[in-house]
Amino acid sequence: MLKTLLAKLKEAAISVAPVTIIVLIVSFTPAVELSAAELTAFILSAAALMIGIALFNLGADMAMTPMGEYVGSGLTKSKKIWLLLAVCFAMGLLITIAEPDLTVLANQVKDIMPGEGGTVLIVTVGAGVGIFLVVAVSKIIFHKDLSSLIMFFYLMLFAVCAVMAEHGKFELIPLSFDSGGVTTGPITVPFIMALGVGIASTVGGRNASENSFGLVALCSVGPIIAVMALSLTTNGDLAAYDTGIYDIEHVLGGNGLAAMIGAKLGDVALALALIAAFFLVLQFTILRLPVRKLIQMAVGMAYTYVGLVIFLTAVEAGFMPIGFKIGQELAAFGKPLLAVFAFVIGLVVVLAEPAVHVLNNQVEEITGGGVKKLEMMIALSVAVGISICLSVIRMIYKFSILYYLIPGYLISLGLSFFVPKMYTAIAFDSGGVASGPLTSSFILPMVIGACEATNGGAYIYSMAYGVVAMVAMTPLITIQLLGFKAVTAGKMRERITLRRILAADDEQIIYF
Repeated sequence: MLKTLLAKLKEAAISVAPVTIIVLIVSFTPAVELSAAELTAFILSAAALMIGIALFNLGADMAMTPMGEYVGSGLTKSKKIWLLLAVCFAMGLLITIAEPDLTVLANQVKDIMPGEGGTVLIVTVGAGVGIFLVVAVSKIIFHKDLSSLIMFFYLMLFAVCAVMAEHGKFELIPLSFDSGGVTTGPITVPFIMALGVGIASTVGGRNASENSFGLVALCSVGPIIAVMALSLTTNGDLAAYDTGIYDIEHVLGGNGLAAMIGAKLGDVALALALIAAFFLVLQFTILRLPVRKLIQMAVGMAYTYVGLVIFLTAVEAGFMPIGFKIGQELAAFGKPLLAVFAFVIGLVVVLAEPAVHVLNNQVEEITGGGVKKLEMMIALSVAVGISICLSVIRMIYKFSILYYLIPGYLISLGLSFFVPKMYTAIAFDSGGVASGPLTSSFILPMVIGACEATNGGAYIYSMAYGVVAMVAMTPLITIQLLGFKAVTAGKMRERITLRRILAADDEQIIYF
């Protein structure tokens, strides 16, 4: 166990170090001035982030992934489809309600959403995930094509977009798209992905590997449509935005840090308790796994709990306020420098997303090494770097996010006709996974800070929000381009081999 933990710590250090080094380098340039307290908070948060990622990854391997596979395969083997779909809906609803990332987003936009404290937003998003998890599981059971479903639901999504524009809610479209990326957080993703593997291994047939992907992709669409529908009922002031939550004194002053840790302890405990409760009910009714496996998963849940609390606290305490200030000062110093920094930080920020490593490991395992972890990571890094740079450019020149999203999704859906379906499924899952806690708690505050310095608070909802949506969209293109490259290279090798055979000298043929 100690050897495995040390290996996870090494991986986590390699993941977090690039982000930390880049931020520290920028802080010692004339473009950004950070106080001693801010630098100390950031460095301590980076160290805590490494520990949190290591513990989370260890816990995901021991508990979350096996648990999802056991639930998926056990319910499928019971041959009670209605029970499987009912449990999937309830699971999607309750786990999403407890997802810490969603709570953070709801707190930031509670002034414009109906209900108290963003509760209505959280429940609406949870229902969206639950419904689309049922759709995703039904796709596996009935062997339906993922590309066709995605095309249909994205057509529906942009139709609802048009309705929002017709009702004067155009400014909330970026927030709606962001909700899809934020919802698939560090707790939800490992469980949902493993659930797909468990179900596909039982009923997936010849295409079991391909069918195991796509659940995260479909579960990312549900929240977008749900928030778009909810946005039609908003009546808050879109020109007013409270940036006080990004002040470092908000964290360090008084008992701010203690209150934050207490909130994270409760949020993560609720999320994991819901998963554990579902699993225990199924254990006593259907699964009946050996005690040894239950003990192993309980230890893994403990690692996951501690790791997530440390991770989310470190991100919100150190990375959120520093990201906001860096965005402010870079925008004031020079907008070209801000765009360059956005691209560079995007290249490395995806390395620190816990769920990305879970996805990469599962992709390499499912594809039998056909898609390497390194290839996936490079493709995701380039995609996220481009997406954040484009988001900053949009914020500077103030144009609609639809100028990116419409052609982006047209390209990604068009590529699905030319690449193996496996790559399409992996790509759409990657979009939801790449937009994790660090994106919403460091990159989004950075763009909000830049927007506040450049355009004022009146444009934050329409111009700063949308960066998470961009991070979720660009991997759809880059991962499928990776698949297109693999297919093209394979065909070229076949042609070269055939040409060599045809060009071979007949005298070299040995007759028996």
